[in-house]
Amino acid sequence: MKIDKKPGEVRNSAVLGARVLNRMSAPQRNAAPKSPAVRIVLLEDSEPDVDLIRQTLSASRLNFSVVTVDSREEFEAELTRGSPNIILSDYWLPTFDGSIALEIAKQLAPRVPFIFVTGVLGEEVVIEMLKKGATDYVLKTRLTRLVPAINRALQERVTMHEHDMAQERLRRSHDQLRALTGHLQFVREEERTRIAREVHDELGQALTGLKLDLSWLSGRIPGDRTLQRRARAMSALIDATIHAVRRIATELRPGVLDSLGLAAAIEWQAIDFQERTGTRCETTIEVKDEILDREFSTTFFRIFQETLTNIIRHARATHVEVRLSKVDHELVLTVHDNGRGIPKEKIAHARSIGIIGMRERAAEVGGKVTFLAPFGRGTTVTMRAPMPAAVPLGSSPS
Repeated sequence: MKIDKKPGEVRNSAVLGARVLNRMSAPQRNAAPKSPAVRIVLLEDSEPDVDLIRQTLSASRLNFSVVTVDSREEFEAELTRGSPNIILSDYWLPTFDGSIALEIAKQLAPRVPFIFVTGVLGEEVVIEMLKKGATDYVLKTRLTRLVPAINRALQERVTMHEHDMAQERLRRSHDQLRALTGHLQFVREEERTRIAREVHDELGQALTGLKLDLSWLSGRIPGDRTLQRRARAMSALIDATIHAVRRIATELRPGVLDSLGLAAAIEWQAIDFQERTGTRCETTIEVKDEILDREFSTTFFRIFQETLTNIIRHARATHVEVRLSKVDHELVLTVHDNGRGIPKEKIAHARSIGIIGMRERAAEVGGKVTFLAPFGRGTTVTMRAPMPAAVPLGSSPS
């Protein structure tokens, strides 16, 4: 609809516009700063088509620069020189076709949008190119679609870049959390070792000395049966306390793990489990006695302990089979029970702290824990990790 204005209104509008323009600073009077030019590599051997594509781009508001190549060598050289923002390519080329050009682009510039600007293509060819990674295709007879296709591809690339950045931040956050978890586990093991040593050495020695003194006193007590009975009761209490101190120290950090190695520690833990629970536990050790890296051995042993704890709490098993073996260059620990099994949703549940802890521990040594638990048919827990170098028996593990 056309709107007519009177001469005075036109003149007043012009004066007002001039005043507003004069009040603006020089940067404000200038146009908004242009966005960086979109760098386009155009693979095309037809000069008329190159001119037509350039004219189409120039007619739009797109700020661009175009580098035209017409051979495979020039195309590879241009992509090697620097990653463009957009690749436009004809499909029919003198020495090679668009399929090869797309493969080259995916190798040299895998994240750059690739748009075919070509003549008529069969539907099967179009589908195949899109499956191989082409972003879009525009017919030369419908170049009005070219700029919208470029804008859409650029926006998708920005979205993809933002997604990649978010994934990278998430990965770094996960790595930091895993490093913190590993550090906390290391500090915890060191503290357990220190406490176990102090409990065993300090309390154990004090109780042993107390028992010796009590024995000395008992031999010098006159023939009072009441005093002798109390002395024997005190001696039995000291023995029970010494036994409790040794048990606590061993649970904190079993000395057999550091002195005799992982295999011996697993055998000892299996025997202790059978004695405490009455559940038959068969152990098969297929690796030689050796002391492995301390962190590695501790990881396997703690995962084994957690597995036995889960069996006690949830499995209602009557028989447990334990196997420690070496497969290729990996150490494999398998624990199978004949209990109730574990529902799949519990294995993957975010609140299954014990299972999550086992997986995190395994990841710290480059390993993996898997669970095979058909409900009602028992559970098999498998821990495997690359085998580290061993140290001679009698040496301190690293």
